[in-house]
Amino acid sequence: MLGYQDYHLLNKIFVRSSLLLFLTIGLMLSCSSTEEQPDERFLEKELYDTTQIRLKNGNFSNAIASLESLERRFPFGRYAEQAQAELIYAYYKNFEFEAARSAAERFINLHPRHPHAGYAYYLRGLSSFTEDSGLFTRYFASNLSKRDIEPAEQSFEDLSEFLARFPDSNYAANAKQRMIYLKNILAEHEIIVANFYMQRKAYIAALGRARYVLEHLPNTPQVPEALSILIKAYGRLGYEDLRQKSYEILKVSYPDYDAEAVIRPKRSWVSRLSFGLLGDEEIPPPPRVD
Repeated sequence: MLGYQDYHLLNKIFVRSSLLLFLTIGLMLSCSSTEEQPDERFLEKELYDTTQIRLKNGNFSNAIASLESLERRFPFGRYAEQAQAELIYAYYKNFEFEAARSAAERFINLHPRHPHAGYAYYLRGLSSFTEDSGLFTRYFASNLSKRDIEPAEQSFEDLSEFLARFPDSNYAANAKQRMIYLKNILAEHEIIVANFYMQRKAYIAALGRARYVLEHLPNTPQVPEALSILIKAYGRLGYEDLRQKSYEILKVSYPDYDAEAVIRPKRSWVSRLSFGLLGDEEIPPPPRVD
């Protein structure tokens, strides 16, 4: 027969054994759960590495999907800010210019002092107006007197701000070339609208457009055309003194230019409007910042 003390001892042994068993099972389940759920940092790096492969291969649509997923799942992760900058680049290369500009604006607002802030300003300017945006390809094929030139003006303004803030940027030279291109487009628009008014005998309106080119866009290929319009418009209005003065300026500054016939060089519009400097501009991705 077991006494009271024996029962009490056996009960303590049973309780301790059960507690040890439960602890062992809990530890095993915890280890199993840890093995089944990979480290979040590993998942973040794996997703980022996949994105880099897609960007390198020019698979921008899938790169955008990866970058958006990376930002959504790890908004405060190791690669969050780098991914936001690369998303601007991926949108731009995928011809999603409005999305690129929006992403650039967001990056600038969130990270104004980030090393990639200058890159965001630069891509914002390029995204505002491009020959792939649809405006350029339709530009010379329809009635330009009603064509909206605001995208080109916005791009010029954005790039001006970029150069003011980051004059020593690696992208400054390309930005200056792009601004030449945009400035010439703006001048070309004024000349075409001036000719539109000349054809409709709205000579005062034509004079206003031509003068704008001379006063605000003086270093563009359209200056002799603007002087030619002045000569014709002043002649139609009977302002002989002003017509003669404009004619003399044209002859002194552009002795080979025919004031009665517009002779344009046989080059592409992009080459003509950018003095051939724009070319096939290669936009690099933002460098890695650790």
